[in-house]
Amino acid sequence: MTDLRIAKNALLDGLLTSPPSKPLLKRRCLSDGCRMDEQRCPLPPPLKTEEDYIPYPSVHEVLGRTSPFPLILLPQFGGYWIEGTNHELKDPAEAEQPPCAASHVKLETNSTAKIYRKQFMGKEHFNYYTMDAALGHLVFSMKYDVIGDQEHLRLMLRTKLKTYHDVIPISCLTEFPNVVQMAKLVCEEVNVDRFYPVLYPKASQLIITFDEHVISNNFKFGVIYQKFGQTSEEELFGNMEESPSFVEFLELLGHRIELHDFRGFRGGLDVTHGQTGTESIYTSFHSKEIMFHVSTKLPYTEGDSQQLQRKRHIGNDIVAIMFQEENTPFVPDMIQSNFLHAYVVVQVENACTDNVTYKVSVTARDDVPFFGPALPDPAIFKKGPEFREFLFTKLINAEYACCKAEKFAKLEERTRSALLETLYEEVHINSQSMMGLGGDEDKLENGAAGGGGGFFESFKSLIIPGKSPTRKKSGPFSSRRSSAIGIENIQEVQERSREVSPSTMRTLEGTHFSQENKSDNSSNQSSPEFPAARNSLAMCCRAPSIPEAQDLSRSSSNASSFASVVEEHEAEEEYDTGLVGGDVRRDATQ
Repeated sequence: MTDLRIAKNALLDGLLTSPPSKPLLKRRCLSDGCRMDEQRCPLPPPLKTEEDYIPYPSVHEVLGRTSPFPLILLPQFGGYWIEGTNHELKDPAEAEQPPCAASHVKLETNSTAKIYRKQFMGKEHFNYYTMDAALGHLVFSMKYDVIGDQEHLRLMLRTKLKTYHDVIPISCLTEFPNVVQMAKLVCEEVNVDRFYPVLYPKASQLIITFDEHVISNNFKFGVIYQKFGQTSEEELFGNMEESPSFVEFLELLGHRIELHDFRGFRGGLDVTHGQTGTESIYTSFHSKEIMFHVSTKLPYTEGDSQQLQRKRHIGNDIVAIMFQEENTPFVPDMIQSNFLHAYVVVQVENACTDNVTYKVSVTARDDVPFFGPALPDPAIFKKGPEFREFLFTKLINAEYACCKAEKFAKLEERTRSALLETLYEEVHINSQSMMGLGGDEDKLENGAAGGGGGFFESFKSLIIPGKSPTRKKSGPFSSRRSSAIGIENIQEVQERSREVSPSTMRTLEGTHFSQENKSDNSSNQSSPEFPAARNSLAMCCRAPSIPEAQDLSRSSSNASSFASVVEEHEAEEEYDTGLVGGDVRRDATQ
C-alpha cells in the first residue's frame, strides 16, 4: 500500500509541474480555432463619427468667402439630398431656350385610387369581403371584362397595406376560378376559406370613399422670406417687411385675398376672427386649391423671438418655398420641424425688370424619394407661366413624395387600416340587414362565421312547429329576423304565451325565478330544465348566423322548399313585409 501511495503521488506531481506537450497544445488550439470559426459572424460597420457627416463647411464659413454661394448647404450631420446645384450659363444661347419641355411637367397621381370609379362603378361587377388571419380585413372586387376580342377578369383586392389590381386573361387559366382563387391571383398571401358577397346597394359609394381617401385637391405650402446673411430660424421668422422682389414673386404664386369670410380652401387659417392675419396668397392649379402660408403675412408677436404664431402654421406644412432675395445659403436644419420634409429654394436675379430669372434648388430628407419634374441643367428659369407650371407641379409632387417617407407612411398605414375596418363593418352589417340578419354579433374570423345552422336552418326550426299568425307591421330589422317570411315577432310570442294554461304559466314563472338566482356558470338558455314553450321563445329571439358554404350551395333547393311552405299558408294568411324606408341604414358617406 505504501509503494502504491508513493507512486500515485509521484505521478500527480509530474502532471502538475511538467508543461503539456507541444502536440497536445497545438491540437487544442486547432480545435478551439474551429469552434471559434463556427461562432464567428461579420461585425457591423463602425458607427460614423461627426467628421464623416461634414461634406460642406458651415454656413458662416461659406459666407466668409467670396461669392457666389450655393443656394443650399447640407447640414453637418447629413440627412438630406440636393437637386439642382449648377446655376451657371455656359452659353448665352441657353438662356433663350425653354428650361423644360411641357411634356415633361407631369403631376404625380395615385392611379390605383381611381380605378374602381372608372372601371367598376355603374357596370356589372361583384364585391366580396372577408377576414384574413395575417392580412386582416379584405374587400375584393371582380368584373368580367372584354378587351378587344379577349375575355378578361379585372380584379381589385384591398388590404390594410395596399390595393392590388390586375387584369388577367381568362384564356391563361385552366378553369374558371372561384373568388378565393381570384384573390390569390393578385395576392398570393391570401389565406382564407371563403369570401362573403356584398349585398348592400350603396356599397359602391362606400368603396369609392375608401379608395379615394388618398386623393387630395387641397394643398398648403409655406413661403419663407430669407434676406442676405440670415442663417437662423429666429431671423427668418422675424422678417416683417416685404421687398419689391418678394412682392413680385408672391404675385407670380397667386392672388392676394382677404381672409375674412373667405369661402375657398383656407389651409387652417382663421377666416372669422382674424387671428392668423388679414390676408394671404391663394390660387387654383389644375382644379386643385392651394393656400400659401406666407411668413411675412402671418401675425408678428413683439417680444417672441421664435414667432410661434408664424411657426405654428409653416412648421406644420410638409413642403415650403424658401425665397432668397440675395445670395445666402440655406441649410435645411435651420428650421426645427417634425413635418417639413422638403424645401424648394428660389433665388431671384434681375428683380423687377423685364429679364427676371429664378435659380432653383430642391432639398429633401433622405427617406423622401426623388420627385419630378427634374430640374434642368443649369436650373435657371425665366419668369413666366412655364416657370409657374413647373414650380407648382414640383411642389405638389414633393408633397406626394414626402407622404412616402417613414414617418408619414406609418400614419397613412394606420389611417388606411382604420378606414378599411370601417368599410368592412359597414358592408357586413348592411349586407346582413338586407337579408334580415343581425350583423352586429356575427363577426367573421379567418373566413368562418360565428354560430351555426345558417339562415334556412333557423327558418325551418321556426316555421315547422306550428302555424304562423298574421304578422303586425314593425320595423324591418326588429329582433334581427326577416320580415318577409312570416316569423312571429316578439310581441306575438308574448301574446301566445298569455294563451298558455295557468299551470304552464306558473311553471314558466317559477323557472324564470329559479334561473335568475342561478350562478353565471349555468347560463345555458337551452338546458333541459326549461319547458318547451320557454325553449321556443329563446329560439325565436336568437339571431341567425351567416350561412355556411354548404348552405349557400343549397340555396336554390332550400328556396324552393321555402316557397312550397309559404304557398300552403298563403290561402289562409296574409303576410306583410313591414319594410319602412326610413329605417334603412343611412350611407356613411352622406
